[in-house]
Amino acid sequence: MIIVVPSSSPTFKNSLAILHQVPEGHVGVYWRGGALLETITDPGFHLKLPLITQYEPVQVTLQTDQVRDIPCGTKGGVMINFEKIEVVNRLHKDYVYETLLNYGVQYDHTWIYDKIHHEINQFCSSHSLQQVYIDVFDQIDEKMKDALQGDCTRYAPGIEIISVRVTKPTIPDSIRRNFEQMEEERTKVLIAIERQKVVEKEAETEKKMAISAAEKNANVSKILMEQKLMEKDSSRRQQEIENQMYMAHEKSLADAAFYRVMREAEANKLKLTPQFLELKFIEAIADNTKIFFGDKVPNMVLDQRLLGNFLQRVHGEGARDVNLEEEVSRE
Repeated sequence: MIIVVPSSSPTFKNSLAILHQVPEGHVGVYWRGGALLETITDPGFHLKLPLITQYEPVQVTLQTDQVRDIPCGTKGGVMINFEKIEVVNRLHKDYVYETLLNYGVQYDHTWIYDKIHHEINQFCSSHSLQQVYIDVFDQIDEKMKDALQGDCTRYAPGIEIISVRVTKPTIPDSIRRNFEQMEEERTKVLIAIERQKVVEKEAETEKKMAISAAEKNANVSKILMEQKLMEKDSSRRQQEIENQMYMAHEKSLADAAFYRVMREAEANKLKLTPQFLELKFIEAIADNTKIFFGDKVPNMVLDQRLLGNFLQRVHGEGARDVNLEEEVSRE
């Protein structure tokens, strides 16, 4: 006798069906008589024994589990509440049988939901409200991820924790108002600091501009001074060259005059012979011819030697002229 008990649960319907479908992103796992079978099926249509074999699809792609309403007490005794924490995780296909064998289909309740509650309470109990709410809030995500992954790697290696997203916790209104006032004061201080930085930056910019202008003027003055010095140096070199040219010209003229005087002196020295002196003496006497009137002629004293030489030369020239005329007449 077979007793059929109506049920609307998916597990009961899956046990009655012969043909079943495994959706994409899932694998099919089976129980027979309550024992988990090692058979794992891929997405698609598959057959099973009705009533005897139960089937359940298990997701092996990325999934996000949302853990809600997590109360915890801080180190100072203040109760706060995390409204939502999202955990992105994945179950590896190769570890589906081992994970379900140890922790069942609801494995994520054990290693994600319950574990998040535990880790959040551990974190809050070791930190003050200031730290949890402000100072180290940005570190909670990574700390939760590392804590979950560490235990999963040790006890359930098929579960991979991808990321954890923690929302801001809810704190008592009185404390929240204090934090808001503190944040407003901090914001005012930051604004004042930023204004001071802007003023300092503007002053520094003006200082740099003044220094730049002064350096520019100094560089221009330096360039102008160097230009004037170069012009003076060029004029000095030009004057030196002109002086050297003038000195060379004057030296050349002086050397020429000296050479002329020396040659004239040498020529005059060669002229100083007795005959030349006698000639000049006679020419000088001849140029000084005078006519005297009166009873008495002035006495003139002559150098007898010069006069004798002159008369002798005149006599010699007369004899040569006579001989020349005789030779001409013979011819």
